[in-house]
Amino acid sequence: MSHLALYTFGVLKSPPADPTPLTREFYDTGEAVYRRISRHPGYLARAEAADGDRGSLFGADWGAWGQFAAPAWYSKGHTVETTALAATLSLWTGLHPAFDAIYTGLHREALNRRYDWFERTEHPNYVFWWVSDGVIPTWREGVSRLEHLHDHGSAPRAFTFHHPFAPDGTPTRIKGIGPNIDHVR
Repeated sequence: MSHLALYTFGVLKSPPADPTPLTREFYDTGEAVYRRISRHPGYLARAEAADGDRGSLFGADWGAWGQFAAPAWYSKGHTVETTALAATLSLWTGLHPAFDAIYTGLHREALNRRYDWFERTEHPNYVFWWVSDGVIPTWREGVSRLEHLHDHGSAPRAFTFHHPFAPDGTPTRIKGIGPNIDHVR
């Protein structure tokens, strides 16, 4: 059985160390979103630092999820004080549960505010790919797949909701998802 891996990446307007209310609001909202998504049907797991340290993404121990990495286009800092990014790496049972979790409830509300917190870029901010049961995707693999999506578009190796692929590599459709779903990038 295959599972769906999801890597998300966004460049924040300011680092988490910034004491402004907008930065605090982003992180407070994020905590509530993570709690809700972790209870969503179809959610399996997400990368979490083994020592619970969320401030030091690049130096944290991520266990089986591997060493933290960011796409080549990320040009901001790598220290706790200067890192200005948000990234997630998670596993799902399939496309429908992931879509439902992302586009409903608290996460949908957060998506509606994304440009308050994130810079607009010409790069995709999420990518999916299928992994075999028991395989834990790594941060480096997520980055590689996001960069592949940026350079080559959707393919079985790296795809979006708008152009999804089945575990066997054949193009598929998600019922109820129209052609404009990528506008949420």
